[in-house]
Amino acid sequence: MTEYTIEHKKSFTLTAYGFSIQSNFQDMTALQKEKSEFWGRLKADGRFAKLKDAAKDEREWSVNEVYQGKPWNYFAVEAGKLVNDATRMIEFPESEYIVVAGNGDKETLFDQLTYLAFGEVLSTITDYAYIGGPNATYRKDNSNGTFYGEFWVPVVKK
Repeated sequence: MTEYTIEHKKSFTLTAYGFSIQSNFQDMTALQKEKSEFWGRLKADGRFAKLKDAAKDEREWSVNEVYQGKPWNYFAVEAGKLVNDATRMIEFPESEYIVVAGNGDKETLFDQLTYLAFGEVLSTITDYAYIGGPNATYRKDNSNGTFYGEFWVPVVKK
């Protein structure tokens, strides 16, 4: 089984641009394509740079959330200044979080960690339950061609 930790995290807020997901969550190829196309548009139109400029640190976040009854994916940062046209300010509760960490390729790390957490960890643990709400993965450059990342999902003890 994938290694994980349970960590207490204080509440935090991410500033994000996002889109409503149309793909089936079971179709990883279609989901990755949809996210990749959206993130490509963010880079092309300057919104990616705008978020990075507002960021407090180097972490780049991918957030998954059900919002107004639809699944959404966001590119986000913990912003140190206002981003006027951001899609959402996503608030994460103070809570216990399952944390799955790993290293990998920049373009696949978010999905890799998300699928490990939901496909392996959450499907097998019996003492904690996902409380719903947003979950997120961050990545940061290892300066050697790879990236370090962590997937955080809020949970409660059963």
